[in-house]
Amino acid sequence: MKIGLSVGYWSSGPPPGVKEQIAEAERLGFDSLWTAEAYGSDALTPLAWWGASTTRLRLGTSIMQMSARTPTAAAMAALTMDHLSGGRFVLGLGASGPQVVEGWYGQPYPRPLARTREYIDIVRKVFAREAPVTYEGEHYQLPYKGGAGLGKALKPTVHPLRSDIPIMLAAEGPKNVALAAEISDGWLPLWFSPKSDAFYRSALEEGFARPGSRHSGLDTFEVVSLLPVIIADDVEACANMLRPMLALYIGGMGAKGANFHYEVFARMGYEAECEKIQDLYLNGNKSDAIAAVPIGLVEDVALIGPLGKVTEESTLWKETVISTAVVSGPAFQYETILEVLS
Repeated sequence: MKIGLSVGYWSSGPPPGVKEQIAEAERLGFDSLWTAEAYGSDALTPLAWWGASTTRLRLGTSIMQMSARTPTAAAMAALTMDHLSGGRFVLGLGASGPQVVEGWYGQPYPRPLARTREYIDIVRKVFAREAPVTYEGEHYQLPYKGGAGLGKALKPTVHPLRSDIPIMLAAEGPKNVALAAEISDGWLPLWFSPKSDAFYRSALEEGFARPGSRHSGLDTFEVVSLLPVIIADDVEACANMLRPMLALYIGGMGAKGANFHYEVFARMGYEAECEKIQDLYLNGNKSDAIAAVPIGLVEDVALIGPLGKVTEESTLWKETVISTAVVSGPAFQYETILEVLS
C-alpha cells in the first residue's frame, strides 16, 4: 500500500503547518499529495503553490468538481499542471452533489453519470491533441450550438507532456464506482471501510467487464482512498477529532434523500444512526449530531487509538482494494504511519 498526504480543502482560511507537513511527506517517500475543493478554496491553486516546493510527490486533485469548469477548462489546467510538475499531475474529478452543483455553480445536476462520461470523453480528446475538438453529446456540444454562431473547433496550443495523464473518478454509489472502473484510471472513494470491500469489488468488476473498459482489473487500476489515522492512547479522544467531520458529511452534506455520504454509512449498517445524525444536524443541533456519531462508525473508516491497536487493525485495510491510503494529521506521526501501513 502506497501512502499519500491529504491537505483537503480549507475551512475559513489556509490551514496551518501545511508546508512542514508536505516537506516531511516528501522526505519520508510518500507517494502523493492531494487537494480538494467544496465551495471555498479551489483544488488547483494550493496544489500548484505547495506542489512547487516538491520534486517527487505526485500531485493530485481529490477532487476537482466537474461543474466548476467546462471539460476543456479542466483539460487545460491538467495540461498546465502536468508540464509544471514534470509529469506528476493526477486529474481527480467528481460530480459533487445537487446542493453544490445547482446552488453554488448554477449548473443542472440530473443524470450525473451520463454527464461524467461525456466530460471525460472531451478531456481525453484535449489530451490526445489529434484534431480540433468537436463533440455532439446530450450535455456538451463543441462548438456550441447557438449563441453568435461563430464557434470554431479548436485544439490546444499546448502540446501535452503526457497524452495519457491519469484521470481518477470520485464515486460512492455502485453505479458510479462501476463507471470509474470502466472509463477512468482510478477510483477515489471518500469514506471507505474494510467491511464494504466486497461490495465495492463487485462494482469495480462490473465496470472492468464492460466492453471498451480502459482497464481489465485492479492490477493496472488505482484505488486512492482517504484513511484518517490518529495514534494516541485515548481512543475516545481520537474519535472526537473525527466526529465533527463525519457528522457534517452524514448530516449536512446534502438534503434528505439526496446525501450520498449518508448512504455510504447506511450501507455499513448505520442507517438508524445516520437518520438521527441527519435529523439533529438539519434541525440546527450540530453539537448533538456530533455526539451521536458512534465510535464504531469512526473505527470503521479510520485507524484510531494506541499504536498496537492501529497496527493490528491496519491489516484489514491492507487486504482491501485500496492501493494508496491518503492520510492527514500531524507531521510528527508520518514516519510511524508509514511503517504501519507500508
